[in-house]
Amino acid sequence: MSAVTKPLLDVVQGKRQERPPIWIMRQAGRYLPEYRAVREKAGSFLDLCYAPELAAEVTLQPLRRFELDAAILFSDILVIPDALGQKVRFEVGEGPRLDPITPEALIGLDPKGALERLNPVFETLRRVKSALSPDKTLLGFCGSPWTVATYMIAGQGSPDQAAARLFALRQPKAFAGLIDILVEASVAYLVAQLKAGADAVQLFESWALNLDEAAFRAQVIEPNRRIVAGVRAQIPAAAFIGFPRGAAGMIAEYAATTGVNALGLDYSMPVAFADMALPRALPVQGNLDPLRLLAGGEQMEARADEIIAGFSNRPHIFNLGHGIGPDTPIAHVERLVEIVKRGR
Repeated sequence: MSAVTKPLLDVVQGKRQERPPIWIMRQAGRYLPEYRAVREKAGSFLDLCYAPELAAEVTLQPLRRFELDAAILFSDILVIPDALGQKVRFEVGEGPRLDPITPEALIGLDPKGALERLNPVFETLRRVKSALSPDKTLLGFCGSPWTVATYMIAGQGSPDQAAARLFALRQPKAFAGLIDILVEASVAYLVAQLKAGADAVQLFESWALNLDEAAFRAQVIEPNRRIVAGVRAQIPAAAFIGFPRGAAGMIAEYAATTGVNALGLDYSMPVAFADMALPRALPVQGNLDPLRLLAGGEQMEARADEIIAGFSNRPHIFNLGHGIGPDTPIAHVERLVEIVKRGR
């Protein structure tokens, strides 16, 4: 009897499928009423991230509704600074808040003890793995160092990441020290996720779009390269999806230098450019604009067809080019999955 295959994991590893497999960034989230019910039960958002039974439940919820090919761990990129000792809180309607890190405070961050504090996340993965259909891929993830550092330095999200960019320019030694801490913690975190059952992991570099090319190389490409190499030093076959949002013309250099198995494309990336600029054997993921999914209708369907056709000659995972919005109608998601899996 042949082993059950995982179509999405096969694509990450370079095997093209007749129709692309699909998952959706933030697929476990506020657009689902069942998620909102569990979120209310949990209390705070971080309480939900650290409650394995509840986090496993919301991880699995989208796969009960939709014919998706992967479950992605329900957690948050900011559990890393929280575990390091820079406490994170989520204000209702305002997003994450942290006490902004200073050069002097770096000495208080504890990468050695962070892994133990993240044990609930690994238990979530084990629970999901035991409940997941064998043909579904289980994805873990972490925020990439630059993106996580932007929150740690500013104490919140920002449209231009100016606080972190200035910190890196004015205090390069302290910034390099922070990146070193985040690389070390991220490697340990991802190794533990893979050992707990993740089939592959995604690196979320969500705030790379405001960096010039020199900063992009130093603050995005190099830390991501170090994470991939560090994880593979312990798990040689570790499979990575890199998602450098805003990479633009740096996309091919990111892929070649970091060594990721597959490359997530944001929705501003032209399909034809990506297909031309990237090696034909490199799997890509993406890249429908989440607002097209929210609006639905013929324009969404036509754009999904264009993306599928544009990447038809290479390994391709269908996804959005960023996370699904909380107001997205469920019927639109159902229709998108139908188009991707079976065509018009």
